Amino acid sequence: MRYDPPRPAGRLLLTPDDTEAPARTRRLRRLGLGERPEPALDAFAGHLASLTGTPYAMVNFLGETGQFFAGLRAPEVGPVAKEDGTRPVMGRFLPRDHGFCPHVVARRKALVLDDVRDYPRFAGNPVVDEYGVHSYLGAPLVDTTAMVLGTVCVADVSPRPWGRSGLETIKAAAADLVVRLQAPETGGLPF
Repeated sequence: MRYDPPRPAGRLLLTPDDTEAPARTRRLRRLGLGERPEPALDAFAGHLASLTGTPYAMVNFLGETGQFFAGLRAPEVGPVAKEDGTRPVMGRFLPRDHGFCPHVVARRKALVLDDVRDYPRFAGNPVVDEYGVHSYLGAPLVDTTAMVLGTVCVADVSPRPWGRSGLETIKAAAADLVVRLQAPETGGLPF
């Protein structure tokens, strides 16, 4: 007999299927992306964090096994303490069911969450509890082959009314970055 413990109450985890993951992984490898941190993408994430005034900014590539932040700007320790007093440290890898970028990739369009707790689908996401993320703004990186390579996103530990200017900022950042990632003269790097 097998026993599967019940899911904790309030945890509605509906990570979308990603049928393009194998093709995306191959495309990212051809571009030399998604397997190691890139200092230029870290700089891009830092610029995006500064531009939006957020503690978190990422250039995220989604593969078959999860998400990889090739560009990352995050506090050294999470701004929100856990019950035991420790503060989480964000690494470069997250499972597919953590965060909101898999939804951006599946939707193929930007996602604006002023307060993730207002949406049952997103409120139970592990990054809400583990990192204190309460707002999110992300846009897909759609290349010239119409493949969604990943996302550019920012997150905050407080609710934020992103508004039209926030949406335009993240979409413009994604459009600019995807052109730079594919440019042979830059070797696939943004700067």
